[in-house]
Amino acid sequence: MQQALVARRRPDDEAAVSEDAGTPSFWSTVREAVRGTHEQLTDIPVRRAVVLLAVPMVLEMSMESLFAIADIFFVSKLGSNAVATVGLTESMLALVYALAMGLAAGATAVISRRTGEKDMDGAAVAAVQVILAAVVLTSILGTVGVLLAPRLLALMGAEPDVVASGSGYTAVMLGGSVTIFLLFVVNAVFRGAGDAAIAMRTLWLSNAVNIALAPCFIFGLGPFPRLGVTGAAVATTVSRGLGVTYQLVMLTRGTGRLVLARRHLAVRARVLFDVLRIAAGACLQSLVETASWLGLVRILAVYGSIALAGYTLAMRIAMFALLPPWGLAMAAATLVGQNLGAKAPDRAERSVLTIARYNVLFLGTVSIAFVAVPHLLVGLFTPDVATVDNGAECLRIVAVGFLLYAYGMVVLQAFNGAGDTTTPMLVNLGTFWLFKIPLAYVLARIVGLGPRGVYIAITLAYSAQAIIARGLFRRGRWKTTQIGRDAPAAH
Repeated sequence: MQQALVARRRPDDEAAVSEDAGTPSFWSTVREAVRGTHEQLTDIPVRRAVVLLAVPMVLEMSMESLFAIADIFFVSKLGSNAVATVGLTESMLALVYALAMGLAAGATAVISRRTGEKDMDGAAVAAVQVILAAVVLTSILGTVGVLLAPRLLALMGAEPDVVASGSGYTAVMLGGSVTIFLLFVVNAVFRGAGDAAIAMRTLWLSNAVNIALAPCFIFGLGPFPRLGVTGAAVATTVSRGLGVTYQLVMLTRGTGRLVLARRHLAVRARVLFDVLRIAAGACLQSLVETASWLGLVRILAVYGSIALAGYTLAMRIAMFALLPPWGLAMAAATLVGQNLGAKAPDRAERSVLTIARYNVLFLGTVSIAFVAVPHLLVGLFTPDVATVDNGAECLRIVAVGFLLYAYGMVVLQAFNGAGDTTTPMLVNLGTFWLFKIPLAYVLARIVGLGPRGVYIAITLAYSAQAIIARGLFRRGRWKTTQIGRDAPAAH
């Protein structure tokens, strides 16, 4: 009866709905979100749905950001060459992350749409297609990465000492890319189905194990061998593999919303096509963005390991702040997909705007700290004065654009959740390759600002991205995006 009353209310009455006697309080909702909820997110007030989905996603990304900081903290003790190795390898891994994020976006769009339609068999069929695609693709990428690790480092502009000491790290990280892919795409499956708490626990487990193992393998603590920077890659790959094992167990145990059964384990060409079609646009979207970071690294590489190390530390610290808001943005994608599946486009839009306000508030607060004390933050990771100065300048300049970026990342994920991955791809192409890379080159090389010019270009590009995305979102064409169906779904 209460759900029927909620469904008949106008959007303006939603605040009154939240005050109804039977509606849980904010903190009880938070506790429910962390434990895992069985609520239908399309049938409850928007703010409650946002909290139930966003809280575990933010906590999930908070652990991921802690991992990023802890990992570079240990590696930084090995010197600038080790930090440069991590920075260059992560730039190469950008390709892996881009493909994984693209496939994850396809999974989120299709599975959240099926979930909104209350077709969990259709969602399970789509999940199987995503996992199969991930395994096939990473088998190829991993083999190439292991065989060509030294050459790839050299192509990235690494100095000979960095190639000699860092090839093992690069080979292990690229060779273990299957764990990266599966963590991304299977967690996207959970989120799309509304099981964000399971995705949260997966990353908590994986990253907690990595934080414990990293110093053991890097420095040779106890019975562990001293592997140096390569040890960081070994710890990361092992811990991610453990997380993937947990994911697969949870997918087949039957405790969540989405359960994989024997009847789902077949290739469904039409479903696979839908997922890959959406994923292709999202992959291009991510590739355009991440490949632009490769361009920035090439521009920075001519200024030596100190510049690369400072940039790497600053961007790790920035990522520490950006990953929790990224969790909010992914919540927006899921809520858009589910509400479009439930034929409630206006509710999808309200969900996005609610999350965007939360994101701006959070990142606006963080940016004040980053602008005020960047030397203190970067100095936690290295005693080298030149590296600290370079990293602090990068962090301060990039943080200036956080307010606009906070809004832009949510809006762009809303397009992805709707299944429109082409629009964000075109926005990224324009703002990063037609604007950021040329501007970075001009400011750094021609104007003579050096690394500072690269950092200014980053801030201006993401600000432009947010402004353009806002204008396209307000036009509302994403509300009519269609996602096809398998015929018939598994029964």
